[in-house]
Amino acid sequence: MEGRTNSAGGSPTQRRAATEAINEARAGSGRLIESLTRLWDDVVQASALVANDDEHDPEGATVAFERAQLRDVLKQAHADLDDLEQAAERIRTGEYWVCERCGGPISPERLTARPTARTCISCAARKARR
Repeated sequence: MEGRTNSAGGSPTQRRAATEAINEARAGSGRLIESLTRLWDDVVQASALVANDDEHDPEGATVAFERAQLRDVLKQAHADLDDLEQAAERIRTGEYWVCERCGGPISPERLTARPTARTCISCAARKARR
């Protein structure tokens, strides 16, 4: 039966939908990382062409800020891609629909809204209140 959950976790329809959503998000993250990497390379190259005196150069502080901000966004994009890779693995093992804290189910609505969620909404709410 299509709507029932099998022993591997999730119905076949849920597994396909989750896999498609994760694959789309992974592709988007990959494109973002490529774009950010090109920007990073441009900023680094531009920085190499100017004096490295951030303290006295009026543009130096701006370039340093942009470089730090871009580094952090790129770091977050890599972390997001790692989370998506873990979600894809949890789909393969059937653990995608199971809360890693309480062992209860993670609602399909939560996983649709946040495909990398590893906890049910109750456990997430308890963690947020701490």
